[in-house]
Amino acid sequence: MSQVTKSDAARTHAVVMRSELGRVRGLGAAKSGVHHWWVQRLTALALVPLSLWFIFAVLVLKDRPRAEVTHWIGMPINTVLLICLVVASFHHMQLGLQVVIEDYVHRNRSRFAMLLLMKGASFLFGLWGAISVLRLAL
Repeated sequence: MSQVTKSDAARTHAVVMRSELGRVRGLGAAKSGVHHWWVQRLTALALVPLSLWFIFAVLVLKDRPRAEVTHWIGMPINTVLLICLVVASFHHMQLGLQVVIEDYVHRNRSRFAMLLLMKGASFLFGLWGAISVLRLAL
């Protein structure tokens, strides 16, 4: 007879805890959510300098005439940075709201509907913001 060590028992227990679908897809703890976690952290990191740049720009441009602000937005670096700010903001928001919905909505149909609605609205509002920047720039 062989003795079952503590680590063997823990390994066996961990395998039992995984679902059949998780085993088939190769997903489980720390495999499906890692990408989501990293993207959320990267968008947060990108938003720090972009937000500081935007706040500084708003403070500098607050009393300027519309034509001057439009000219400033039309400069290529400012257009690109504004679009990056819009995309990163809405993507970060979508990732955070997805976690909230997944954690607190317990009915599968309601969860799916809310996720679909939220992702669609995030995409549309982000697209609207990017097109608005481009319209001002061009």
